[in-house]
Amino acid sequence: MSKIFVLDTSVILYDANAINNFDEHDVAVPITVLEELDQFKKGNGVINLQARGFMRELDHLSESVDVRTWTPINGPAKGRFRIVTDHAIEPRVTEVFSPRKNDHRILNAAFQLAEKETERKVILVSKDINLRVKARGLGLVAEDYESVRIRDIQHLYKGTRELEIADQLIDRLFEEGSLNWGDLLDEAPPANQYFILKGGTQSALATFHPQHQRIEAVTKSSAYGVSPRNAEQIFALHAILNPQVSLVSLTGPAGTGKTLLALAGALEQRRNFRQIYLTRPIVPLGNRDIGFLPGDIQSKIGPYMQPLWDNLGLIKNLFSSSQKEHRKIQEMIENDKLHVLPLAYIRGRSLSHIIFIVDEAQNLTPHEVKTVITRAGEGTKVVFTGDIFQIDTPYLDTQSNGLSYLIDRITDNPLYAHVNLEKGERSELANLASQLL
Repeated sequence: MSKIFVLDTSVILYDANAINNFDEHDVAVPITVLEELDQFKKGNGVINLQARGFMRELDHLSESVDVRTWTPINGPAKGRFRIVTDHAIEPRVTEVFSPRKNDHRILNAAFQLAEKETERKVILVSKDINLRVKARGLGLVAEDYESVRIRDIQHLYKGTRELEIADQLIDRLFEEGSLNWGDLLDEAPPANQYFILKGGTQSALATFHPQHQRIEAVTKSSAYGVSPRNAEQIFALHAILNPQVSLVSLTGPAGTGKTLLALAGALEQRRNFRQIYLTRPIVPLGNRDIGFLPGDIQSKIGPYMQPLWDNLGLIKNLFSSSQKEHRKIQEMIENDKLHVLPLAYIRGRSLSHIIFIVDEAQNLTPHEVKTVITRAGEGTKVVFTGDIFQIDTPYLDTQSNGLSYLIDRITDNPLYAHVNLEKGERSELANLASQLL
């Protein structure tokens, strides 16, 4: 028997197409949800676009029908939907929660629907953890919205693999520069996967070249004065500098060098691109929006973009003020060749011959990651960096953030390379804090 899913506002702000993602099951939308969406219909943020997109979809589905009753959703093997209008607050709800909060009115709608539809399972779907817990406190079934949720985060693709092989194979790799993948593996590895090859007395670094279908040696190289300190950083820099790879993701905890390597790699390739764009999601502390800060747009975004400037300053200080590399970074900033901008400003643009670095990408939704990548024009390279275990955005977690979604969906594409960095290189003190605190 089909189920009934009751949608919370947080689900719609996460995915405007949510109503179509429940297969043959029925979907109920409390009228309070529409009231809350009205507050989000204006603005240029992703949640504003999601709110408007859902309202357009609902308007299309509700033409010439009474949406207070079950109405078929267009499409093959789809269920039905309805708007649940507010009823008198159920006394069993008011005994626990105040009826004045919108969340509690949504709970009330789900509770009353469950009381009427006794033969069917009614499930409240919400990205709000607290609302799910409240629903279970009333005896309701509550679930997270999992349409774009990564099922097995522990086995998410890491981009690197360690193999034990014979010494003679490593000797041949050094002599010939490449090996047949069949000499090492039973099946072809994902495109651009990296390998740490270990023999009895020696080791080597390699990658699987998707066009040549061979495992090729990777040598250590530096970029704009920045030299990698471990195998993972060598792989990360190789991916960033690889002209055949247009999309790179780097993950790992703080201090592993993700942002620094991305910036150094971009500066090293500056002649291949028209501009370097640097950005990161703006996640205000204390729920204070960007508009609370004084000044023009650069003054407003400055505090949020400071980590990017810190890494640029670190690279500049690798050279003396008299060296051309030091002066070149300042010239690029002054001539707008190196541009730090808010992520919201790229919507609707086509970015050609740009290298685009998105820091803290774990705070993006899957929709935002898609928006960034679809802006890429001819000759553009996009680099995402972030730590999928450090989420600062409400309603996102390790399994539903845009960076995890990207890694899960695009693995094994010839245009894509991913490296997960694990060893911290910031300082001994930073490593101590990561391990023990």
